[in-house]
Amino acid sequence: MKTTELMLAVVASFTLFACSPEQGSSSSTSKALSDSDLASAMEIDKNQPECAVSLGFDVWDPYQYVDVDGKVRGLDIEVIRNILLDMDCSVTYVRGTWVSLLEDLKQGNVDLLLGASKTEAREEYAMFSDPYRMEEFTLYIRKDDTPRVNYQDISDFIENGSKIGVVGDYYYGPRISALLDGETTKGNFVTGIMGELNIARLLDLDIDGFLEDSFVGASILRRKALNNYIVPHSFTVNTGDIYVMFSKESVDPYIVDRFNERLEDFKASGAYDQIMAKYSQ
Repeated sequence: MKTTELMLAVVASFTLFACSPEQGSSSSTSKALSDSDLASAMEIDKNQPECAVSLGFDVWDPYQYVDVDGKVRGLDIEVIRNILLDMDCSVTYVRGTWVSLLEDLKQGNVDLLLGASKTEAREEYAMFSDPYRMEEFTLYIRKDDTPRVNYQDISDFIENGSKIGVVGDYYYGPRISALLDGETTKGNFVTGIMGELNIARLLDLDIDGFLEDSFVGASILRRKALNNYIVPHSFTVNTGDIYVMFSKESVDPYIVDRFNERLEDFKASGAYDQIMAKYSQ
C-alpha cells in the first residue's frame, strides 16, 4: 500500500503532468475525495502515464457511485476508466453535485464529466466525445397486472385511463413530452420528485406504471428485491445519445481525438457488451 507521503506526491504531480493547461482554483461546492478515498479511487500507472485527468462524478446508481469499500464504481465509470487506462491516463475522481461539477468543468478545475447530453449551451465550454451509450426509459408495471401486461404501447395505457408516474424535469423524448403537454393526455401522468416515490405509488395502487431509466430501474428493483412485484413492460423509449464532456479550459483537443479512437475499439470489444449486460439485470 502506498504511504501517505507518496500519495501526496502523486497528487501534487498531477499539476505538472496533466494533459492540459494550468487549472485555477474552484469556486464551486464540489470537492476532491479524502486521502483514504483518493487512494482507493485513483488508478496510477507505475510507468509515469502520458496524462492525468480529473473525472467529476455525481452519485447516480448504477452509473456512478461509491461502494462500501470507498471505491468509485458504476456502468459509466467502468466503461470510461477502461478507455482512459488504455490511453495510459491516470484518473483522479472528484465528487460533487451535477450543477457544481458543470461549473468546475467550465472553469477547468475538472477535466471530464460522464453521462452528459449534448446541448448548444454546453458546447460553448466543453468538447464532446462520440456517443458511448444510449439513454433509454422503460415502463414498469406490477407483475400481477395481467391486463396491462398485454398492452402493446403507451397509447393502450392512455386509452384505458391508466396513471403513469414520471419524475419532474426528466426528459422522456418528444413523444412522451407531447403526451405530458396534451390537454387530453396530461391527466394520465402523475409527477414525483424521484423514482423511488413512483415505486411506492405503484405498489400502493396509486398509479398503474412508471417510466424510469432502464439501467436505473433494474438497479432499484435489484437492490430493493422487488423483482417479484414489479416488472419491466415491453414499452421503451430512447431519448438520445450520451457523451463524455471534456473541459475546453483544461483538456487538449488531441486527448478527445485519442479518446474517441479508443472508444470505438472498446465498443467493438466483448468487454463493452459484458459491462452493459451486467448492469441491465
